[in-house]
Amino acid sequence: MTIAALAPFYRWELAFHVISVIAWMAALFYLPRLYVYHCQVAPGSVESARFKVMERRLLKQIALPAMIGAWGFGILLILTPGAISWSAPWWLVKFGAVILMSGFHGALSKWRRNFASDRNVRSERFYRIANEIPTVLMVIIVIMVVVKP
Repeated sequence: MTIAALAPFYRWELAFHVISVIAWMAALFYLPRLYVYHCQVAPGSVESARFKVMERRLLKQIALPAMIGAWGFGILLILTPGAISWSAPWWLVKFGAVILMSGFHGALSKWRRNFASDRNVRSERFYRIANEIPTVLMVIIVIMVVVKP
């Protein structure tokens, strides 16, 4: 199903989708790095309190609105005639990677809540490895959209 009235706005939809994705990715790249540094300070310390503020602001003021924008403009693109070829398999792979990216966002939110209540049980190494997940998903998504294999 497409909505013909959206066709004249395709480039605007695409531009705002890309802007939203860039902001979302920036937050998803940086938040696990903050968790790595947060593991290095004592719970209840001044430094820990500073990390809690930074993590909350990054997640709530940048990552969440950017994710909502990426999804919203992505849905508009799907509804725009000619924006997607439903017979091509690449969009399914891209969609799966976006679902996984959204799940990773949810995990980051859960981990932030654990840090906020001084209940983190994960190691610095765990967050270093987790920091690679959005990179791998981004590579898959970009290849699917640009190369369309």
